[in-house]
Amino acid sequence: MDLSNIRIGTASAGLQIEGSPRPNNWSEWVAKDGTTPHPTTDHWRRWREDNQLMSDLGMQIARVGVEWSRVEPEPGRYDHEALQRYREEFLDLRERGIEPLVTLHHFGHPAWFEANGAFTREANVEIFLRYVDVVLDHLGDIVRDWITINEPNVFATEAYLFGSTPPGRGGLAKVRPCLRNMAAAHLLAYRRIHSRLESPRVTFAHHRRVFAPMNPRNLLHRALTPLVEWLFQGAIEPAFFEGRFHPLLGRPDIEVPSGGVFADAVAINYYSRTAVRGFSDATFPGTPTNDLGWEIYPPGIAEVSGELARRYQLPVWITENGTADAHERFRCAFILDHLAELSRMPEVERYYHWCFVDNWEWSEGMAQKFGVVDIERQVKPAGRLLQELIREGAITPEIDAKFREEGH
Repeated sequence: MDLSNIRIGTASAGLQIEGSPRPNNWSEWVAKDGTTPHPTTDHWRRWREDNQLMSDLGMQIARVGVEWSRVEPEPGRYDHEALQRYREEFLDLRERGIEPLVTLHHFGHPAWFEANGAFTREANVEIFLRYVDVVLDHLGDIVRDWITINEPNVFATEAYLFGSTPPGRGGLAKVRPCLRNMAAAHLLAYRRIHSRLESPRVTFAHHRRVFAPMNPRNLLHRALTPLVEWLFQGAIEPAFFEGRFHPLLGRPDIEVPSGGVFADAVAINYYSRTAVRGFSDATFPGTPTNDLGWEIYPPGIAEVSGELARRYQLPVWITENGTADAHERFRCAFILDHLAELSRMPEVERYYHWCFVDNWEWSEGMAQKFGVVDIERQVKPAGRLLQELIREGAITPEIDAKFREEGH
């Protein structure tokens, strides 16, 4: 199975790997296992070691993040030493032949921004753009590829509807303005980056999943499936991609771009499939699942990315795909099966595995293991698998047999 047209690497987020954080929206949040965003993988101090290890494994690309709370610890006060530190890290990646894809907002922001209402207040969109400008001032000459916002649908629903992430309250009354303002922030940041840099590639990372009726013969399950899918992901897509806001979101009062496509690639974070029997997630009985109980459903990666690629005539970047597997029983098979699906899609340009080093998985803490490298920087079988896939540019029968067996 040919992978020669797909560049392969890993993905990460600042708060999940850096340690020694500045006050942010997660500072007072304790994960299920009692851990906090410190020290996580201590990447802030160990970045040279991590970059070297990525290089040793032959990684071609790396999704990395700038943590806003580190850059702007107080309103309007910027830490130029932190920005210089990011510059050194990203330049080092480039010198190793690893192209950085930089995320500007990945679930984390300064504590003062949270106290000011974060993205639930439209006035705060301009504050985000001010931060974007500062990052571009310092990194725009060395970074070509940008993600404005990561998983806005997950961010808004988990933070305000389900309360499983900070601030853990707010309800539907907060979800709607949060999504609307995040879309406005993306559209304006997209335009800002394109106006300031020469030929950048800009998008947002969209969490998409497959939805299917738990019982196809059940009329309620069948009726709810398209509704649940639309509410979770479909409703926001015209806003983020086209600047068209559904009445459910409402139209921003500030002027935002419209009348085009405001993404240079379809960036997809894909993990699982949902069995629909109501408005909460469920899993089909008898299907393989990971340590979090998420169904492992490889065909879905092509389903969710292919549909958007055709709609918007854009290339596909898989900006996250991985699985929680503490005992390394199925991670290699997971990667092989998902890449096999992508190998049949000519529009796929990139695959970023989530993640590099086992990290702090938000409210799950350090217990869930997604990395191809462990916290001690020992390479797991999945890391060697990615190395061989990159070297060969294909899933050969020998690679497939070797790593499926090693993962059992």
